Amino acid sequence: MERKNNIIITLFLVLFLSAGAFASTKEKIYQAYIGNHMDDWKTIIDSLEQNKTESTDFISELVNYQYGYIGYCLGADKEKEAKNYLDLAEQNLETLVENNFNPALINAYKAAFWGFKIGLSPIKAPIYGRRSIKHADLSLEQNNKLPFAHVQYGNAYFYMPAVFGGSKEVAIEHFLIAIEQMEASPEKIKNDWNYLSLLSLTGQSYVELNEYGKAQFIYEKALEFEPDFKWIKDELYPDLKTKLTEE
Repeated sequence: MERKNNIIITLFLVLFLSAGAFASTKEKIYQAYIGNHMDDWKTIIDSLEQNKTESTDFISELVNYQYGYIGYCLGADKEKEAKNYLDLAEQNLETLVENNFNPALINAYKAAFWGFKIGLSPIKAPIYGRRSIKHADLSLEQNNKLPFAHVQYGNAYFYMPAVFGGSKEVAIEHFLIAIEQMEASPEKIKNDWNYLSLLSLTGQSYVELNEYGKAQFIYEKALEFEPDFKWIKDELYPDLKTKLTEE
């Protein structure tokens, strides 16, 4: 009996320490994001990839961090690096598929990854765009309470040409739904880079539509949540203020 109790205690400690390390990783990613320290972000995901476990929760979190880094690489014109990490992320996503992990989330990532492939090969946009829309639609059908599903649905419609049915208004509608859903669980958005990324995306979308007042509201919401968010504080919000003075 004593040996059995020792085993149970040991397993509990392993799970507890693993959870603590995971929470620490989430906070480190968050700090890298708000401070625009993407070299730190890369170091973290490289370490996670090299030391990944069979835990689907662990792999799902890793895919999320890889997803964020791929988006950064595409925005920074680092296409080769983006492709390398996209390949890794797709391999990890396939592991989640094999383990029947959260189909709605998987389809949302598939929608995102096809969108990334458009950035890597714009000539294939008509094909990849349809695939992205297909998975975004399926994700929402499977779980319309999943914020990430609304984000990817919004992304798909935001970047789709209007002649093919794209609509920035529809996109923002889904971004706002995602914000509301995330804010319904305040404990989950603490140290969550995805929430700030969504606010940034929504603000930029309003700027695209010349709705500067609404963009200002979103940027101020982001800075109230995280005053040290460098991208909005030093770039997006000052640029918006310039536009507001020029009106």
